[in-house]
Amino acid sequence: MRIERIDSYRFPVPFKQVFRHASASRAQAENVIAAVRSIDGVMGYGEGCPRSYVTGESVASAITFIKRHRNSIVQRVRSLDDLRQWIDDHTPEIDANPAAFCALELAVLDLLGQAERQSLEALLGLPPLRGSFQYSAILGDSGWLIYRLQLRRYRQAGFRDFKIKVSGDDIRDRRKLKTFRRRNDPNVRVRLDANNFWQQTGDAIAALQALAFPLFAIEEPLQVGDLAGFAEIARACETRIILDESLTRIDQLDTLGEPSMWIVNLRVSKMGGLLRSLALAKFLAQRGIGIVVGAQVGETSLLTRAGLAVAHAEKDNVLVMEGGFGTHLLRRDLTVPCLMFGDGGVLVPENYLDTAKPGLGLTVNAGDLSMETP
Repeated sequence: MRIERIDSYRFPVPFKQVFRHASASRAQAENVIAAVRSIDGVMGYGEGCPRSYVTGESVASAITFIKRHRNSIVQRVRSLDDLRQWIDDHTPEIDANPAAFCALELAVLDLLGQAERQSLEALLGLPPLRGSFQYSAILGDSGWLIYRLQLRRYRQAGFRDFKIKVSGDDIRDRRKLKTFRRRNDPNVRVRLDANNFWQQTGDAIAALQALAFPLFAIEEPLQVGDLAGFAEIARACETRIILDESLTRIDQLDTLGEPSMWIVNLRVSKMGGLLRSLALAKFLAQRGIGIVVGAQVGETSLLTRAGLAVAHAEKDNVLVMEGGFGTHLLRRDLTVPCLMFGDGGVLVPENYLDTAKPGLGLTVNAGDLSMETP
């Protein structure tokens, strides 16, 4: 397989509704799409979702990264082994630009799979993609009426697992959780995402204890990287801590203590692509640390497809799946088919695509892309 050229695009599709949390408010997708073309005219596509508050990236910086390194990829990468070697040779750059490289890597993997007539899983030596995957409901920090409407829709659809964005307003947050307390359903599981809201450990503990609710876990309650404070909250509130912004590289795992205290939100875009995500997922399973296969708000089916590969590879250690919203959130998806959950948050890939189809198995609507200048 020989690459002829690599281009970068945006897909700024509007959302059907604004999504809010403590770190940002979004009304449209903010992503970068890499398109890799072989000398035979075959196209591979990949996606990254740069977030300044997660990895310090922007869409502009991601596009700059792709332009800087595309000639090197064209010249050096002709096989999966070549891609792995390129990653090893550029680890510091990928660490600093994980979402940008994620777009490049997924596009190359898509192209390699097509060139070798192998599915993504077959190409990577993973079990064939099959079975069902259950996603979690995500409730943003919207006003009370919107929150109630979203919650009602999730319940009517049969969801049992919920993630609620913290507002920081004790009365408002207690009111949200009261809707679950009233039902007292033992089969419902609730976790909170604070998006690094609290500055002080004591303030976080007081606010969480005041909720008087049995949380499954709390995600990023303090400022990024405050592992000692996170651990104190876990013990005081008798809950687990989900690391997202505080864990973006596999070498950061060495700083963690008791495995049972931690869960890692593994987002393929945040971790620098699928190969690094698979390596991290395997390492987490070996260490006994639980996994959330996460997603950035506004991902298209390209990244949903990558997340499914990770979830299937380490399914026994995956506690939660996020994402899979497709056109539940996006006004239109970039691909055919659109991979998204149905009733109960369940997604069965085989109902949407031929899982043995070469590459990612998705057809990109290239006409919807907004091209960046060469």
